[in-house]
Amino acid sequence: MRIECFLDTNVLIYAASMKIDDPRKHALAQDLIASTEFSLSAQVLTEFASSLLRKHAMAPAEISLWLDQLEAFPVLPTDTDLVRGALVSSQRYKISYWDGAIIAAADRLGAPVLYTEDLNHGQNYGSVKVVNPFRAM
Repeated sequence: MRIECFLDTNVLIYAASMKIDDPRKHALAQDLIASTEFSLSAQVLTEFASSLLRKHAMAPAEISLWLDQLEAFPVLPTDTDLVRGALVSSQRYKISYWDGAIIAAADRLGAPVLYTEDLNHGQNYGSVKVVNPFRAM
């Protein structure tokens, strides 16, 4: 499998949420999941499950079904090297540790594109380019 991109938590939440505040974002997120060879990290899956439980009141069984689908794609576990990479990225790019961990995970998996709405659209963070898939064209 050739990895085309890395998906941040917000993309997964827009795709999975039953409460569709923004149908356009929901459709775009679902299309990304259906049409790309993406990768994820344990951090993204943890944030995904936690947010769906707390903010969207999704049942654990339903979250588990999503996880069953997502485990078909590469998921980078958190290890000491990733934590170090997150520290380096957060310092180098003046971003939060958590965003640094996302950048470090995408880089380690060889994903050239990170889809997120949390970082600067179009900016390169080393070998990873950020694209906000929800940005109005």
